[in-house]
Amino acid sequence: MTLINRIYWAMGLALTTVTPTVMAHGEKQPEVTIKAQQLSDGLYVLFGQGGNIGLSVGDDGVYIIDDQYAPLTDKINAAIDDISDQPVKFVINTHWHGDHTGGNENFGKAGATIVAHDNVRKRMNSDQVMAFFDREVPAAPKAALPVVTFDHELSLHLNNDEMRVYHVANAHTDGDAIIYFAKDNVLHMGDTYFNIGYPFIDTDSGGSIDGYIAALQKGLELSDDKTKIIPGHGPMSTKAEMADYVAMLTSLRGNVAALKSKGKSLEAVIAAKPSAEFDEKNGKNFIKPDQIVTFIYNSL
Repeated sequence: MTLINRIYWAMGLALTTVTPTVMAHGEKQPEVTIKAQQLSDGLYVLFGQGGNIGLSVGDDGVYIIDDQYAPLTDKINAAIDDISDQPVKFVINTHWHGDHTGGNENFGKAGATIVAHDNVRKRMNSDQVMAFFDREVPAAPKAALPVVTFDHELSLHLNNDEMRVYHVANAHTDGDAIIYFAKDNVLHMGDTYFNIGYPFIDTDSGGSIDGYIAALQKGLELSDDKTKIIPGHGPMSTKAEMADYVAMLTSLRGNVAALKSKGKSLEAVIAAKPSAEFDEKNGKNFIKPDQIVTFIYNSL
């Protein structure tokens, strides 16, 4: 395992998606099971440890959206083997974080073509700092880097579906992509939708509350009442549930903005508890109330 993957494996971004929990630094890693849920004839979601994986299988082969951590690659491949006997041809990354790109090197060396936004390659190709975790992240090895990158939008016509990839700027990071399968009516939101409570907005990587809300609104525009929505973390969701999430974040943003506009410091805003009405439902998992308020305050 490379240095970058060892760091990510230990850093606490390990968000277990079936039973959402967060491991503290140095805590013993639990045994991980990769579970598949079928969404249509050729589309699945894989839950494990890290970002939820989208999986497409069909006559054109196998491709996945995100690939969790490097130590899980064999288990991910075993889960795919239960569905298809074809190797993974493409990996599409929704952003650069290691709980979504940790398997890139393994899949790249096995022959998969890695696809992502321009900024994903830029960040993975250079040393990064994640102050929230007090971590310095070294540049990824060459085999882990996206080799096909895009600026605004990209289409893949595979497995009898049209997959549209949209860049949503400065949301969770500056390189986020959401992916819509037009025929199957499935939407993968990456980490622009945390279906486990408050989101992690990586302001060190260009993320912002306004961009995050805009990304969710783009997802709503692409969706209808029958759309099956894959969040970056957490169980499958619906348009109605995601709309409620947008309303919550929009209201919370307004609360923080109103206090900041009065010249209040971050400490004073946190003390005012602008998230109080939402904390019972959203503030008990990965991101705590003080943290989401800090993300919003710093990105306004």
